[in-house]
Amino acid sequence: MGKWAIAVHGGAGVDPNLPVQRQEAAKQLLTRCLNLGISALRSNCPAIDVVELVRELETDPLFNSGRGSALTENGTVEMEASIMDGPKRRCGAVSGLTTVKNPISLARLVMEKSPHSYLAFSGAEEFARQQGVELVDNEYFITEENVGMLKLAKEANSILFDYRIPNGGFETCSAGAAATDSPLQMNGLPISLYAPETVGCVVVDQEGRCAAATSTGGLMNKRTGRIGDSPLIGAGTYASNLCGVSCTGEGEAIIRATLARDVAAVMEYKGLCLQEAVDFVIKERLDEGQAGLIAVSKNGEVACGFNANGMFRGCATEDGFMEVGIWP
Repeated sequence: MGKWAIAVHGGAGVDPNLPVQRQEAAKQLLTRCLNLGISALRSNCPAIDVVELVRELETDPLFNSGRGSALTENGTVEMEASIMDGPKRRCGAVSGLTTVKNPISLARLVMEKSPHSYLAFSGAEEFARQQGVELVDNEYFITEENVGMLKLAKEANSILFDYRIPNGGFETCSAGAAATDSPLQMNGLPISLYAPETVGCVVVDQEGRCAAATSTGGLMNKRTGRIGDSPLIGAGTYASNLCGVSCTGEGEAIIRATLARDVAAVMEYKGLCLQEAVDFVIKERLDEGQAGLIAVSKNGEVACGFNANGMFRGCATEDGFMEVGIWP
């Protein structure tokens, strides 16, 4: 019997002026999810069952997944998610969801109830109806706050990574400011703000089985049809017999780096321990991109890493260690 471990995240990149009340709300939500996972692991639930607690993060509008997802340029929500079971590298992923209340659970159904690994848009929605999952109107996912932030994004003619930064953070936003003042770029194009809030969970159970799950609403004011790293196995999510990884941050940089898979690769081929592998990929694989990740190993290790200014995160181990934080 090995030792279990769990980690959750609510996104890398945090507004440095984030109100204390929202910081505390985020910590409380992450703590609640950790406690749910700890209880399940103490009851010997398998890792793949435990990571599906991402549903809790999708249901709460605090982070960018499920209810509270970022809005497309058309003011609608298009969500995506993926899940992976390490022992046999089984996986399921979905994109372009507009009515599925919990995208992570549909991703698991793709893995377990279909011959495919990835379904998107109308095909994924039809599969959801066939499986009898809970469906809601698109308006369920849209919050008044997000509508206001989309308006600001359109006025600034930009894609916003953190659509919950207080309005004062946009005082200098304009197409010109985004093009000249920002040191951050996405695929070579300047962006004005960086602080995505994708959610994820990684778990290793007492049997040493690793699993990972990631869910997001994507970018505020994104083009319809845009797909990020979160549903891409090996990029935003990966699990194997060695580890489980969930990423968050600049999706295009994570995709180019195949970031989640690379953690497992350097553990396997370079012989690095989990934290060494996490540190290596964050430092060496992101080029100028900003991102973060959480990870667990089959040995019960837990690790996180990020090169942004902060990351909403929490972790716990069977030894009694538990930590929830935002800043470095």
